[in-house]
Amino acid sequence: MGRILYHYTDFSSLDGILSNYELRVNNVLNMNDAQEMELFISGLFSAVTKRFSEIQDDAMVNRLNIMHDAIRDRRFDYPAYAACFSEFRDDAAQWERYANKGKGVCLCFDEAVLSKLTGGAIELHKVFYTSNVDDHPLVDRFFKLLQEKKELANSPELRDAAHEALRNSASFKHPSFSSEHEIRLTVMPFEVPDFDLIPKYHISRERIKKYYPLDLKKMCSENGVTVEDLIIELIIGPESTQSPSILHDYLNDMGFPKLAGHITTSDCPLRSKI
Repeated sequence: MGRILYHYTDFSSLDGILSNYELRVNNVLNMNDAQEMELFISGLFSAVTKRFSEIQDDAMVNRLNIMHDAIRDRRFDYPAYAACFSEFRDDAAQWERYANKGKGVCLCFDEAVLSKLTGGAIELHKVFYTSNVDDHPLVDRFFKLLQEKKELANSPELRDAAHEALRNSASFKHPSFSSEHEIRLTVMPFEVPDFDLIPKYHISRERIKKYYPLDLKKMCSENGVTVEDLIIELIIGPESTQSPSILHDYLNDMGFPKLAGHITTSDCPLRSKI
């Protein structure tokens, strides 16, 4: 067993994962850091535009502005979907922000097993935290491609670079989030023509959200592992009133006896604000 990735959530989501063998990847635009995708795209094109401004290529600057608008529009037509993990175990900020203010649970995923489930439209990314993308490799890539004066509409290289920009934007966050040390399992449906996952919708009183359900049982079976090889431990949150013995019975009755033997309780000193 190698590195562990931690998914902080509530007990309702835990039941959805285990009873349906389903890990939801949610639209990044609906997350609390949704604007980070736009910040990355804007920062990328600002850096490339700066390079062309320095060599006084006004025509290319205008072309970049058009390209930026097109990619920004595509961000809404072809968004990324993600499930979020942290490298940090039993972390106060994660409990507070993502696990019902510490009343939830943390699922511990074996990263090596999770990596086996990736491929095609599904990728595992380390999130990078910066407000300045001037030194990002895509800046140099766009600059060189555009210097070749390729026709924008007929350039597979530029389209590939644009897709890469969208992929990277899904793994970009402002430095203020850097304490999360986040890893994302991302799904970009538009990347693969034969993508066969069927989207589902969560209906609330306020709005409709779109998500994709990843079939963990099927994905694990195809890769010669089990769900209990993937999810190897549960940590009960520091503010949770959950009985470990009842959680143990629940896991046994759900068909997860191995996981039932790996229940721990948080040592985090998080306490509710009075």
